[in-house]
Amino acid sequence: MKATLLDAGSLHLADLNISPLQNAVTTLDSFEYSPPDTLPGRLLDTDIALTNKVPLDQHVLSRLPHLKLIVVLATGVNNIDLEAARRQKIAVCNNVDYATNSLVEHTLALMLALARHLPYYQQTVQQGVWQRSTQFCLLDQPLIGLAGKKLGIIGAGNSGRAVAKVARAMGMKTAALQSFSAETQQEAALPREGLTTLLATSDVISIHCPLSDQTRNLIDEAELQLMKRGALLINTSRGGIVNERALARALSKGQLGGAATDVLTEEPPRNGNPLLSLKHPNLIITPHNAWGSRESRQALIAQSAEIIQAFQAGNLINCVNGPLT
Repeated sequence: MKATLLDAGSLHLADLNISPLQNAVTTLDSFEYSPPDTLPGRLLDTDIALTNKVPLDQHVLSRLPHLKLIVVLATGVNNIDLEAARRQKIAVCNNVDYATNSLVEHTLALMLALARHLPYYQQTVQQGVWQRSTQFCLLDQPLIGLAGKKLGIIGAGNSGRAVAKVARAMGMKTAALQSFSAETQQEAALPREGLTTLLATSDVISIHCPLSDQTRNLIDEAELQLMKRGALLINTSRGGIVNERALARALSKGQLGGAATDVLTEEPPRNGNPLLSLKHPNLIITPHNAWGSRESRQALIAQSAEIIQAFQAGNLINCVNGPLT
């Protein structure tokens, strides 16, 4: 089978071993990036499409009679028209749980950085403020001790539960938002609460849910006003779950103590963003790389190869648009 990797640049293959993918197919074509107008040509005679964030909608899929499998090099599949793929009997399979450790570590780093005002204090050193101080230390921005504080998790999947586990090891209390669907995994240390209660009682909110019609703008102006004054908000999930204009206003007004986001509604943010133009001492924006440790990216390659090999053997792993018959 022939496979085509549409956005290899998103994986930074230079430090990875891609032989598992190469060995799983007869031919592997790879492109750093694939603009929309190149997709029909690049995928015309392809059996397997591999995409991280390149959209494959009904218009594109309808022109690809040979396509049999789409491997999404991520967990979120909002860039794929799942119903159109199902109608054409194209299996769509995603990768799961490959980046949990990386996401947990990044989330923890952001939470600690916000609690200790690291961006602000780093700037004071660079600007010579500490050097000119009459005291041996600077404490003009409050340092928050997280032990005993409450962490509210929105999205209690693998990464959300793992973040909560680490937080409890640090002495924090944890709770999670009641799921929009029936939950099979519950634990006493992570009780479920409604959104209003979770926002109003948590010192830190960390978001780990997918973007969907139910979660788009889940955290908007009204929800931000419910949060404790001085609370911290972290999003390592998807842009669009938090209304960025409302978040910028809340930070400007001093409603929140800080915010950190690894994701924005438009990525890359070529057309600007309210958060990018906001000068706030405790705002951290990272470029959607919380998932991207070398270990996680290598695991992504390995799992994708397993998906392809299983498909060739007549089985489906992580199929998100079945059944196809």
